[in-house]
Amino acid sequence: MKKLSARRRHPLAALVVLLFALAVTGGLYAAFAPADKAQAQDSAQSLAIEEGKKLYAVGCASCHGTGGQGTSDGPSLVGVGSAAVDFQVGTGRMPAQQPGAQVPKKPKVYTQTEIDQLAAYVASLGAGPITPKKEQYDPAGADIANGGELFRTNCAQCHNFTGKGGALTGGKYAPELDDVEPKHIYEAMQTGPQQMPSFPDSTMPEEDKRDIIAYLHTVNSKDSESPGGFELGGLGPVSEGLFGWVFGLGVMIAAAIWVAAHTAKAKKS
Repeated sequence: MKKLSARRRHPLAALVVLLFALAVTGGLYAAFAPADKAQAQDSAQSLAIEEGKKLYAVGCASCHGTGGQGTSDGPSLVGVGSAAVDFQVGTGRMPAQQPGAQVPKKPKVYTQTEIDQLAAYVASLGAGPITPKKEQYDPAGADIANGGELFRTNCAQCHNFTGKGGALTGGKYAPELDDVEPKHIYEAMQTGPQQMPSFPDSTMPEEDKRDIIAYLHTVNSKDSESPGGFELGGLGPVSEGLFGWVFGLGVMIAAAIWVAAHTAKAKKS
């Protein structure tokens, strides 16, 4: 007992106990940590990148360069992120059929699995916006009124008041938004494709993006009815003003002619 007590009072006793505790903790972590799961995820990601690289070499490298550095026919993809790939390829805009003022939406060429692989490869070239998860763009429970206000402030100048699209300069245009998937609307706000400005989370929080998606989903739903009656295409004050001038002024002119004609008849009689 005296020997044991003496050892406890030794200056290195605390250090020995600390090292022993660290060794036990490390051993327990190595034994019970989900290493297999982490390794499986890393392996799946590596495989996706490798498959995406093959798809990229066949369908994208001729315009964007063998390493995504860009060429005279296509911009650099370094740093655009997986969200840009999912949007551009998922909406069929890429691969582009031919050069022009703007690449139009068309049926997609790749499956969603292949799109995910392409996105994984491009994301490995440089950090960028990440493909959103469903809870980020799901419009359920969002604030539709706030979404409408945000859309009219930031988007209606090009897409019109209910997302019906509109013409821009140089043969370009803002596309219609009534048949666009919520995920692709979210990704467009993240990445700013073509002429559209980008709205990262630092500029427009995730909740605001969901509100905008909910607003578009509501006003363009087949089950929704315009509270103001005939919506005139949902184009906003331009079409409404034109209707007022053409039909309203036309009715006033017709009424004036009718009054003048009846006044003349009354004077003759």
